[in-house]
Amino acid sequence: MTGMTNMTGMTSTPGTIRPARPEDVPHILRLIRDLAVYEREPDAVRNTEESLTRHLFGEHPAVFCHVAEDEGTVIGMALWFLNYSTWEGTHGIWLEDLYVDPSARGRGHGRSLLLHLAALAVGRGYARMEWTVLDWNEPSIGFYRSLGAVPMDEWTTQRLDGSALRTAAMAVGADGAAGTVGTGGTAEGDAGDSRAGD
Repeated sequence: MTGMTNMTGMTSTPGTIRPARPEDVPHILRLIRDLAVYEREPDAVRNTEESLTRHLFGEHPAVFCHVAEDEGTVIGMALWFLNYSTWEGTHGIWLEDLYVDPSARGRGHGRSLLLHLAALAVGRGYARMEWTVLDWNEPSIGFYRSLGAVPMDEWTTQRLDGSALRTAAMAVGADGAAGTVGTGGTAEGDAGDSRAGD
């Protein structure tokens, strides 16, 4: 999710937006934890430096991160991965986390991170960027509207995790409970309308 505030009245500031490097991992994890506190779930983060390093900088990474750096200090991050639109026939960017340290807000770093990803998406021929924002986070919502982002009010996010996920996984192969799991890792059953914004 995104947890940006103090977006209005920003002035530009010298700074750098760049792809994250392995030595940035402690700073990225700190920002992730700070974001969880902002989103009122301070104990929800189970991620570790080892896990972040493996997923961001392993042999075939599927999640990516850009950081905002000011005077040699990482003060913001945008953590993202690719999604795919079956209607557009191309990838898009799913922005998982956008966060700037409170001490560095109001200077345009969050905007720079978003615009950098927008330029990356257009340059690679991606169709769009998407993300979620908490419905009480009015400053961030106003900021996103100023960029031209629109709410997908007709869609709601569905999540299967924890014990419900494990229960669903155990149902695979049970008589009449689920389809078979194909080689691509997707359930071959009668899913009905399972689109998420395509």
